[in-house]
Amino acid sequence: MSAETNKSFHVRRGDEVVVIAGSAKGRRGKITQLLRKKSAVVIEGSDERSRDGDEKRRLVKPVLHYIRKSQQNPQGSLLWLEGPVHVSNVMTVAEFERRRAKRSASKSA
Repeated sequence: MSAETNKSFHVRRGDEVVVIAGSAKGRRGKITQLLRKKSAVVIEGSDERSRDGDEKRRLVKPVLHYIRKSQQNPQGSLLWLEGPVHVSNVMTVAEFERRRAKRSASKSA
């Protein structure tokens, strides 16, 4: 086992997280996959902004995947999938809410 694959993350699979930086900033979701070699996580979207039926808006960080022509799919197609988010750009919801409360308490005082 190499040192790269033995990385320790501050989040685990199944944790509720908030994206705190990057193109998906502010989005919330549950971690479905840890990509240790890339130091990234894949987040399942459960954001309030994704209530409409648009598949792309439902995803936290959408990535376009091309499906080649085959017998099952004679036309080929495009499929929106979840993209990875670097682990440094996510924070657990509990920590995020704790920091937000602390920040708002210091402003009001």
